[in-house]
Amino acid sequence: MDKTPISTPPPLGLAGLALPLAGLVLLGAHMLRTGNAWLLACVCVVLVLGLGRQAWGRLVVAAVLLAASLFWVHTGIGLVQVRMGLGQDWMRLAAILGGVSLFSLAGSLLLLGKRAQARYARQAAHAVPQALAFGLTAVLLWICRMKTGALTILLADRFMPGSGLLEIVLVAVYAAVLCGRLLDRRTARTARAQAWFLFSAVFFGQLILGLAGVERMLMTGDLHLPVPALIIAGPLYRGAGFFMLMLFAVSVLLVGPAWCSHLCYIGAWDDRLSRRHRGAPESVPAWGARLRWLIASGVLLAALGLRLAGVPVWVAAWGAALFGLLGVGIMLFASSRTGTMVHCSTFCPLGLAGNVLGRLAPWRLRINARCTGCGACVRVCRYNALRAEDLERRRPGLSCSLCRDCTMVCAHGAMELTCGGQSGRGVERSFVVLVAVLHAVFLAVARM
Repeated sequence: MDKTPISTPPPLGLAGLALPLAGLVLLGAHMLRTGNAWLLACVCVVLVLGLGRQAWGRLVVAAVLLAASLFWVHTGIGLVQVRMGLGQDWMRLAAILGGVSLFSLAGSLLLLGKRAQARYARQAAHAVPQALAFGLTAVLLWICRMKTGALTILLADRFMPGSGLLEIVLVAVYAAVLCGRLLDRRTARTARAQAWFLFSAVFFGQLILGLAGVERMLMTGDLHLPVPALIIAGPLYRGAGFFMLMLFAVSVLLVGPAWCSHLCYIGAWDDRLSRRHRGAPESVPAWGARLRWLIASGVLLAALGLRLAGVPVWVAAWGAALFGLLGVGIMLFASSRTGTMVHCSTFCPLGLAGNVLGRLAPWRLRINARCTGCGACVRVCRYNALRAEDLERRRPGLSCSLCRDCTMVCAHGAMELTCGGQSGRGVERSFVVLVAVLHAVFLAVARM
């Protein structure tokens, strides 16, 4: 029996990249000729990805070259029709643009080959999810940009009209990088905390600059207090303004209670302060769960009561401000001392809504039979969702936010994310792609 090992093809060298890179250069030259500097900048970003070694970058460049091939066909058909209408020769033009289209297509196919795979080997295991995160983020932001009409939703467009295209590409790159870090067990926990804090810093940084006089940093200038509970209580009081509530509901339906561990601009504060505690997070007393329901009910009834009583807006605003300050106090004096996110897990009404509505989403955290009770998951859970009784029941408590910190530290594979009862690497990748995309989109468009 012949046991000669199968030789693997050598990695594609820089010279071998001439075809796909030339395809990008031709596309960039067309953008330069037509005076579209921002699309040229986008092509340059893709060109940098092609020169790198990231596996997901290879897939993105291949997709762009495929799109370029179709673009050249579309452009050629339009120009040929014009020439035919004018009675001019069109054969040479059709041949040139047809050749350019095939040139771009050949570059795309080359990047999908085994030699290209050998060259772009970094984070190869996460290449497809990262490329999906890039594509979905770019498409969603492009739709937001096109459908918002007179409201310029991307910040770059407000300062330099047209530059929103470059912002879309850069944010999409960020989404792909974040997706890879969230899928890597070595970096997932720190990456989530860092990205979450970045979102909060950008959100409040824009608010501060807007209040300081840079009005373009604000979405509409119609300000409201940045207290998460107002996403629900505000519409109850006003009887209008349901956009943020609908956005919250859609986000929860997509990623469940992960809103609370990835997307909430206030929750990042609670997370940051709870990390000041040395040692494992301390459990919240059993009455904390009941108090959470009581607080949420009180806030919603108060909002409805203030509306029915005709209480002036300024009075309601002061009440909301005091409620928000009380939440900050809980973070400072309870979360930082216990290591548990007391504000998010026992005080915030929106967090409770996310946990309850999250039951409609298909994502669940399951504790399977491989659990040995070692307690590694308990020592990293800051949401008070993995108490001893939760481990015995083989499911986390209601306050679980699907942060996945426990799945990253479980050495036995006992903590697993499921979707519709199914588990596995594909389920985790799908969840992380959704979370990374939503986070990146929110980072680009979430402003007061």
